[in-house]
Amino acid sequence: MKKKFLIAIGVAGLSIASAKTKAYSIELFEPAMLGSTALPPGEYRVEVDGDKAVVRNGKLHGEAPVKIENTDTKYSTTTVQFANSDGKMHIQEIHVGGSKTKLVFNE
Repeated sequence: MKKKFLIAIGVAGLSIASAKTKAYSIELFEPAMLGSTALPPGEYRVEVDGDKAVVRNGKLHGEAPVKIENTDTKYSTTTVQFANSDGKMHIQEIHVGGSKTKLVFNE
C-alpha cells in the first residue's frame, strides 16, 4: 500500500514538472533562421520552457530566447512572421491558432 502511494506521488510530481513546458506545431514553407540555426521547409514542434524555445524536426533543432505574450484577440490559425535580415528570413513571431498566445523571439 505504501509503495503504491509513493508511486502515485512520483507520477503526479512528474506531470506537474512537465506541465510548465508548452508545445506547438508550425509548418515552414520556406527556409528560415532561428537563432543561428537554418531550418529548411517542413513541419516543426516548438517547445517553450520559460524564456527558451526549442524548434524540432527529427534530429534537427534550433534554440532561441522567447517571450510569451497574450493578445486581446484570438488567432484563427497558426502563423509565423519573419524579418528579412542579411538576405535570410528570421523567425520573429509565432501566433498560435485557437489561442491569444504570441511567441516573440528576441534575436
